[in-house]
Amino acid sequence: MTSFDRTDNLHRPPLSDTHAPDGKPLIVTPTFVSRVDNTARGERPQDSGSAKSRHGHEVHFPNWRASALALEGEPNIAFEHWDEYWRKVHGPKFAWDEPGSSSAKVLRYDQVHRVASGPSSAFPPPYRAMVDDSGRLPSDPWQHVPELKRPRWDGLAYIAYAKEDDIEATLGQEKFAKRIIADEQTAFRMVPREITREYILIPSTRHRDAISLVKIHMRRPELSREVFQRRLLGEHADLVLGQPTTKELVRRYAQLHNIGSTQKDPEGSKIDAVSIFAFACMNDVEDYLVSEEHAAIQASEDGLAGEGSEWWTAVNYSVINRLAPEGVTQRS
Repeated sequence: MTSFDRTDNLHRPPLSDTHAPDGKPLIVTPTFVSRVDNTARGERPQDSGSAKSRHGHEVHFPNWRASALALEGEPNIAFEHWDEYWRKVHGPKFAWDEPGSSSAKVLRYDQVHRVASGPSSAFPPPYRAMVDDSGRLPSDPWQHVPELKRPRWDGLAYIAYAKEDDIEATLGQEKFAKRIIADEQTAFRMVPREITREYILIPSTRHRDAISLVKIHMRRPELSREVFQRRLLGEHADLVLGQPTTKELVRRYAQLHNIGSTQKDPEGSKIDAVSIFAFACMNDVEDYLVSEEHAAIQASEDGLAGEGSEWWTAVNYSVINRLAPEGVTQRS
């Protein structure tokens, strides 16, 4: 088998070299993505040059010309095709070291695909049966279908580096600047590019955890970003770590604190921090969210985060991992 035959697992243990943690925060670009589909631009923003047609041009009004989209012109299967493409096509492209390029400075690249059937801030658990006063289910369910409240983002590319200079050293290569960006413009309609400092509070034992709970925090207007991040990493993190249910169910807990951007980014710059919790399965997430301990965590978050914040659950795919094992990050 030659190196051209497969590229999907060459950058993960046991086939790749790994780096031991030193306790210092890593630099992460938490690249939230929204998928290409036939949603009107007024409902979901679109980056200039994205939503490519089969001829390589931007489809400016995908709700009028969905059939022109290069990724998938049939709206009924657009989500399935996009989800498959991101993992099975875009992921290997990102990891592939074409002649003259290297992804060696990327310490971790996880794809975090939002799962519609998982809990979210738009439809949190517990899920209750639709019953009347007598306890009977409706005989006309077609009259009672809940409205779908789609979160702002469809997933997250979780990319970690040792230091900030490594971002430009990687993304400035011709492969990324000319071909990976072109691939993103085919699959995604918007890609913010924030830069964050990562604090790992509960390290993963294997970094192969199945499910993530992703919480996007936008601070309350009366708080500065500095104060918000300090309280999130201090008193709030201590509250989370002190809960028995956290110790029982959470496999990994990290906070990503926004420190800048690689481009002019009005959407991503609104995000002050991201909390990411890993779990073994979706049921563990649901049990965690309905626990009394999480009610205290949610109350603490509500005192810090305001309008625009959202959370959702996702399935994790490890594409590149040079960090094994993980360790706790020093908070100061």
